Amino acid sequence: MAVSVTSTEAHEGQATSGFWALTLGSIGVVFGDIGTSPLYAFREAATHAAEGQPVSRIIVLGVLSLILWSLFIVVTAKYVLLLLRADNNGEGGTLSLMALGQRALGRRSWPLLALGVVGASMFIGDSMITPAISVLSAVEGLKLVTPALEHYVVPLTIFILVVLFSVQSSGTARVASAFGPVTAVWFLTLAVLGLVHISDDPTVLYAINPWYGIQFMLSHGVIGLVTMGLVFLAVTGGEALYADLGHFGRKPIRTAWLFFVLPSLLINYFGQGALVLSDPSAIENSFYRMVPEMLLIPLVILATAATVIASQAVITGAFSLIRQAVQLGLLPRFEVRYTSETHAGQIYLPRVNRMLLIGVVLLVLLFRSSSGLASAYGIAVSTTMVVDGIMGFVVIWKLWNWRAATAAAVILPFVVVDMSFFAANLLKLFEGAWVPLLFGVAMAVMIWTWRRGAAILTAKTRRIEVPLMDLIKSLEKRPPHIVKGTAVFLTSDPSFVPTALMHNLKHNKVLHEHNVILTIETAQTPRVDVSERVKMETISEKFSTVRLRFGFMESPNVPKALVIARKLGWQFDIMATSFFVSRRSLKPSAQSGMPLWQDHLFIAMSRSANDATDYFQIPTGRVVEVGTQVTI
Repeated sequence: MAVSVTSTEAHEGQATSGFWALTLGSIGVVFGDIGTSPLYAFREAATHAAEGQPVSRIIVLGVLSLILWSLFIVVTAKYVLLLLRADNNGEGGTLSLMALGQRALGRRSWPLLALGVVGASMFIGDSMITPAISVLSAVEGLKLVTPALEHYVVPLTIFILVVLFSVQSSGTARVASAFGPVTAVWFLTLAVLGLVHISDDPTVLYAINPWYGIQFMLSHGVIGLVTMGLVFLAVTGGEALYADLGHFGRKPIRTAWLFFVLPSLLINYFGQGALVLSDPSAIENSFYRMVPEMLLIPLVILATAATVIASQAVITGAFSLIRQAVQLGLLPRFEVRYTSETHAGQIYLPRVNRMLLIGVVLLVLLFRSSSGLASAYGIAVSTTMVVDGIMGFVVIWKLWNWRAATAAAVILPFVVVDMSFFAANLLKLFEGAWVPLLFGVAMAVMIWTWRRGAAILTAKTRRIEVPLMDLIKSLEKRPPHIVKGTAVFLTSDPSFVPTALMHNLKHNKVLHEHNVILTIETAQTPRVDVSERVKMETISEKFSTVRLRFGFMESPNVPKALVIARKLGWQFDIMATSFFVSRRSLKPSAQSGMPLWQDHLFIAMSRSANDATDYFQIPTGRVVEVGTQVTI
C-alpha cells in the first residue's frame, strides 16, 4: 500500500525535514495497513484453529509463534533487509521491480511482464479489500459498547468509506502532516495495551520459541494450514515497505520498522495472547477486550482514524500504480489531476477513485463483517509477495551479478514461505478468496487485451503507412502550398508519416513552414534526467524529429518539455504552434487476430481512454484533431 512520490521530492524532504521527520512520516504512510492488523489477525487465526472449541494454550502459543516468525521472515528479512536494496532510481514496488528485471536482462521479458501484471492486478484488488476490512474491523468495536449498535456497523462503515473516497479530489496534502502523529499514537497505544496485559500470563513469551509454531502446524494438519492463511493477516501491508521506498528512503523506513513499529506490534500480539490465556472467552474480540468498557469508545475512534489512514495510503498507492501501468503501456490513458503544487506524487484519478469506491462498498455489503473479509484478504497480498520474490531473484542474479546458486539460496527460502502462505490462503477459495482472484483475472485480461490490441492496431497501421523520407522527397519535387507557423504531429514511430500529416496534405493541401514529428517514449526508469528529456534531429529544411522521454513515474507535459528544445535550436512558441492529433474510430473485424469479445473489450477500453491532448497536457486551443476509421 503505497504512496509514491518522486525521488527529487524525497531528497528535498530529507534536506528540509530531516531524517526523523521522514521516519515519522513513514510511520503514518508506510505502516498504516500492517499497523491495523492487530484488530483482527490474532482473533481470526486463533478462532479458526479452535474450530468452535475453547481456545487452548497450544493454539495461543502456536499462533503467536507463527505471527512472530512471519513478521521476522517475511517483513523484516525479505523486505526490510533485502528488497529495500533493490531500488529503481530510488523507487520500489512491483512494477519498479519488473522494470529492474527487464533492464537486467537487457530486453523485454514476457515472463517478467506477466509476473508484473499479476502482482499489479492483485495490488489493485488489495486496495479495495484493505479499506473494507480495516474500517469494518474498527467500527465493529461498537458492538462491544452495546449489542444494539450491531445493526449500525455496516451503514456506518459505508458512510465512512464514502466520505473517505469523496475527499480524494482535494488530495492528501492537507492531512498528510497528521498521518505520522496519529499513527504514532496508535502504535504507542498498541504497545501500552500489550504491556499491561502480558502480565496476565507472562508464560505467553514462550511463543518466541519457533518450536511452538512448528508443533502447532504438525499437530493440526489441514486446520493448521488454514490457520497459516489467517496468520498471514499479520503481515499484510509488509509489501508497502518496498513500494514506498521512493517516498521516504531506505534508512527512515528501516529505522521506523525495527525500533518502533515491529516492537509495538509484537508487544500487542503477546498482550492479546496473555489475555486469552487468562480468559479464553476474550478471543471473541481479543483486541477491544484489552481495555475497560469506559475506554471502548475512545479506542474505537482511534482505531477508526488509524484504519482510515491505512485506507488513504492504499488508495493513493493504487492511483500511483495505475499511472505507472499507463506509462508502461499496460492500460489506456486515465485522467490524472494533481492535488499539490509541490508534490508531483500526490495525484487523483477520478475514474479509478469511482471504481475503487464501488468495489469497496460491494465488498462490505457482500461480506458484512471483518471475519468474512479475512478469507478474501490474504490471497491478494500473498500473490504479490510471491511475485516480488521471483522477480527479486532475477534482480539479485542478473543486476547484482551474484552467482545463480547464491541468489537462489538467498531468495528461495522466502519464496517457499510465500508459497506456503499462498497455498494456505488458496484453501479459503470458496469462503471469499475467489474475490481478489476473480478481480486479478479480470485485470490481467484487460491488460493482455490492451497490449495485444495495441500491437495488432500498430501492425495494421504500419502496413498502410508511408516512410517519412519518401514523403519528404516527394514534397521537395512537388511542394504544396506553404503556410506560416509550426505544426507538431504526434506519432509512435517517427520513421513513418503520421496519419494526421497525411490527412492534412490530402484534404487541406497545405504544409507548414516548420513540421515537427513528435514521439513520446516511456523509459524503464521512474524518471528521466532533464538533460536526456529531449532529442532533436533536423532531417530537411521543413522537417525535424523530436523525441521526448519520460520516466514511468512521471506525467508527460509536452509544452514544458518542448521549452527545453530551445537550447537545441528550436525557437518554440506555443502561440505559433499547432498540434495535430489523429483520433481513430475503431471497428471490430472478423480478421483481427483476436476473438470478437476481445475486439469489443479493446474498443471499449480505447473509448474510455483520456484524450491524448489532456494526458500530455497540451493546450486544447492549439490542437487540431483528425478523425480516421480503423478496423481491428
